[in-house]
Amino acid sequence: MPGFPGGERACPGNLGEVEEVIVGARGSRLAQVMVQELIGHLSGCPVVRFRARSVMTDGDKDRKTPLRTLGGGAGGVFTTQLEQELLAGRVDIAVHSLKDLPTAPPDGLVLAVTPPRADPLDALCGSTLAGLRPGARVGTGSARRTAQLKALRPDVEVVPIRGNVPSRLARAKSGLDAVILAAAGLRRLGLDDAITELLDPALFPPDPGQGALAVQVRAADRELLTMLNAFGDPGADAAVRAERTLLAELHGGCSVPVGALATPRPGGLSLSARVTSLDGRDRVSGTVDGTVTGTGPETAGAALAALLRDRGADAILNAIREPAAPLA
Repeated sequence: MPGFPGGERACPGNLGEVEEVIVGARGSRLAQVMVQELIGHLSGCPVVRFRARSVMTDGDKDRKTPLRTLGGGAGGVFTTQLEQELLAGRVDIAVHSLKDLPTAPPDGLVLAVTPPRADPLDALCGSTLAGLRPGARVGTGSARRTAQLKALRPDVEVVPIRGNVPSRLARAKSGLDAVILAAAGLRRLGLDDAITELLDPALFPPDPGQGALAVQVRAADRELLTMLNAFGDPGADAAVRAERTLLAELHGGCSVPVGALATPRPGGLSLSARVTSLDGRDRVSGTVDGTVTGTGPETAGAALAALLRDRGADAILNAIREPAAPLA
C-alpha cells in the first residue's frame, strides 16, 4: 500500500477553529481502505482528528446500467454526491479514485496535490492474454478496456460486469474465463495473488489518473489545503495533470475509451495515449515529452490531444458517444 511522505512536520501549527475533519468517500470496502490510508498518514497532526463518512453514489445504487450511459459524457457517476456533500459542508475532504473524477471541477472545489500513486496498470485475472482460449468470455464494465481488448483479440466475447472488486473478481471463477480490473484496487485490498498478468501499457494504456487518489476540498479551506498539499507527491501530481488535461482537451470522461499514461524521464515526463473504437477496429495513438514544472504537464496534455485529433480521434469519440442500451 502506498504511503504519504511528510509526517508530523508537514502539519501546520493550527487549522483555525477546525477540530474535527470529516473525510467522505463511497461506502465500498475499497473506498474506505483509501480513506483509512489517507487518515493514517495525516493523523500525526495533533490539532485535528479525522472521522470517515460514507456516501452512497449513483454508481453504487445502479449496478446494471453501463457507466457511459449512467454518468453521461462528463462522467461523475461515482463522484457527484460526494462533491455535493463537500459543498454543503457535511464533509470536509472528499476522497475519490481520480480516474472517476470529471476533469471540470465544480465551482468552489479544488484538488490537493496528488498523493503517491499506486500501480496504474490494468490486471487480467483468471488467464494471461496469450492464454485466453478462442472465443473466451472476458468481463469488464469499462468501454476503454472493451475497446483495447477487442483491438488485440477480436474473437473474445466481452461480458459487461459491474459491482465491487471482490464480486467482479469472483466472476473469473464463475462463468467467465477472465476479468480485467485495476491493479491498484486489487493491491489495496490485498488481492495481489489474483493478478494473472499485468497488461502492457503500450497495448493497454490505462484510464487517465488510474491508481491515484483525488483529495478534494473546498477552495476556501486554505489551511486544510496547505496541510494536504504537504503530503502530496509532485511527480505523481505532474503525471496525472498531463493525463487529465489530455482527457479534457478530447472532451472525454471516465466512460470513453481514452487510455493515457505519463511516465517520468530525466528532466520531465513522457505522455502516451490511445483512442480506440469500441469494436477495436480503429485506433489512434501518440507520444509527447513534457516538463514537470509550472504548466508543463498541461502543455504536454494539450499537445498530445491536438496530435490525436489530427490523427482522427474526434471521429472515433463522436461515434462512441451515442446512447448505450441498459444491461439485461
